Amino acid sequence: MARSGKTAPKQPEAARAQSITSRDNSWLKQFRALLAGDRRDGGLLGVEGLRLVEAALGSGLGVTALLVSESGERHMARIASLLAGPTQILRTSDKLFASVADTQMPQGIAALVQRPKASVEDLMQPSALLVMLVGVQDPGNVGTILRAAEAFGATGAATCSANGVGTADPFGPKAMRASAGSTLRIPVVHGSPGASLVTKLRAAGVKIYAAVATAEDHAGRKPPAGSSVLLPWEADWKSSVVILIGNEGAGLPEELVRGADARVTIPQATATTPIGVESLNAAMAATVLLYEAMRQRSALR
Repeated sequence: MARSGKTAPKQPEAARAQSITSRDNSWLKQFRALLAGDRRDGGLLGVEGLRLVEAALGSGLGVTALLVSESGERHMARIASLLAGPTQILRTSDKLFASVADTQMPQGIAALVQRPKASVEDLMQPSALLVMLVGVQDPGNVGTILRAAEAFGATGAATCSANGVGTADPFGPKAMRASAGSTLRIPVVHGSPGASLVTKLRAAGVKIYAAVATAEDHAGRKPPAGSSVLLPWEADWKSSVVILIGNEGAGLPEELVRGADARVTIPQATATTPIGVESLNAAMAATVLLYEAMRQRSALR
């Protein structure tokens, strides 16, 4: 039977590829800077590794370019269904890819993705479950907390400063890897002063819970009269609530703890040796509290 004469459909723009053979290529320079955490181009993030690239492609955020090495080609079949729109595919050698990678054992695939934008207003949802990081400086802790936040149904997060101590950039390379892509999927407000954000959340009717290692603060002071100290299962997580998680060493600033609706502390087994576990780290504590929040909220469904 004779052919109809129709031309084959054009390949989608995402299927077009460019080969890169020079270390000085402008695309490689951009990948090199963004994968290292350079934020001068505030509109884009660099993500590396199959999991983060999948997260970027599935996030609904614009993916400007995909960089694939010779060994990274093995991942293309897995992400093919996620490729769409004007994503530029760039192919290069393993050696050149290693020159831009931020990891010691590169997987051979990276992407440039539009940086998510979230505002304080995005956090003000009905029945919000929020986690607020105040002076959490380890990017691994930041990413792990955001991963737990998504896993246990949090509606948003904020990374804040207090008393001159900031929180590690949730969009930095180490935090992004620890989050396994959660940073791209939940609203994260970065850089707000902790005290002013708490004031805004309180005005919106959000209950404030301060996570503390013990009923006493880091200076050994007991809570003021009328201030509640709760175990995780004693707290009411079913209404709009924010969990405040403090610095790994110093904890939360005193003014935030004293201004909270209640302190929440996680009980631990008594140490059986002279040197026992002093307290859970920030990421572990946040995970326990977020799980309890999800458990209570699940009972309402």
